[in-house]
Amino acid sequence: MPQTTINGTFTGAGLQPEPWFIESILTLKEPTTASTQFTGEPIKKDLVIIGGGPAGLTAAIYATRAGLDCIVIEKMNPGGQVAITPVVENYPGFMRIGGKSLVDLITQQAVQYAEVHVGEYVTEAKKEPDRYYLKTNHAIYRTRGIVIATGVEPRALEAPGAQKFYGRGVSYCATCDGYFFKDGKRVIVVGGGNTAVTDALYLHNIGAKVTLVHWKDVLRAEDRLKESLKQSGIPVLWNSEVREIHGDKQVHSVKIEDKKTGQMTGMPVDGVFIAVGYVPSVEIAKQLGAELNAEGYVKVDLTTMRTSLPLVYAAGDITGGMKQIVVAVAQGSMAAMTAFEDLQEKAK
Repeated sequence: MPQTTINGTFTGAGLQPEPWFIESILTLKEPTTASTQFTGEPIKKDLVIIGGGPAGLTAAIYATRAGLDCIVIEKMNPGGQVAITPVVENYPGFMRIGGKSLVDLITQQAVQYAEVHVGEYVTEAKKEPDRYYLKTNHAIYRTRGIVIATGVEPRALEAPGAQKFYGRGVSYCATCDGYFFKDGKRVIVVGGGNTAVTDALYLHNIGAKVTLVHWKDVLRAEDRLKESLKQSGIPVLWNSEVREIHGDKQVHSVKIEDKKTGQMTGMPVDGVFIAVGYVPSVEIAKQLGAELNAEGYVKVDLTTMRTSLPLVYAAGDITGGMKQIVVAVAQGSMAAMTAFEDLQEKAK
């Protein structure tokens, strides 16, 4: 996956909207804002979809086909996490396809139905008596309903080499990239929660030689996963942290610190799978006052994708659970159709 580095400074992964790319050149930093070009009168919509990943784009297709006037607002380029996934091999209909290529196909279909605004992001969100008010860096929207599909960001591993070798041996998705290591390649999984243990078991079952590295002496995973890990015979390095990741074109080794003794040990590996958690992008949900669950994700009814707020829905990774493209697509369609039904009912 292409990454942009200017004078040795990482400024972003994947394709970037022009304003963001220009900002990164001018500041030599990863962009956090884009230029404001606020114009025009408030725009009325039936549904504003915030986030242009698979969930948001699918919601746009279904909502528009149902007769709703909707728009997709995407801060960066469409695709979310999928757009920076080198290869996808578990999406039905494609034996093997680049993440960006898959996203492009979904986007091409979505723009046949709805507007997709790239480089636009919400700065203010609130409830009005009869609609929701959304202010972005480009416009003001007064919308009857909202679908929040802002996704998550993997919590990064703060170790030299983790960013440099992302996509070249370093991965945040075992189910996406694990297949490349199935033929007895040596990998480590970093983490101690459900995701880390599930990833370790998955990699072990497809034939990789796995070691779990956890910074504590006890796992946070559920008991059933702990038992499965024990039965699998996967070795665990307790009280250990990855301090450095080394390689040339690909990862070839890591340095691991024993936190009890302070001793640093080199370990040859072909892959590093990082599962130290996710950071859900819930700023907009918080502004609106939507209820979050104990893990910080937007709380939804999984049969309708309704949140705690009327006519506000959430779909995709922002809802927690299994973070897969097919799940995001399913939830996006469910959110759109529920929105259509609710808006029809309210109009009676």
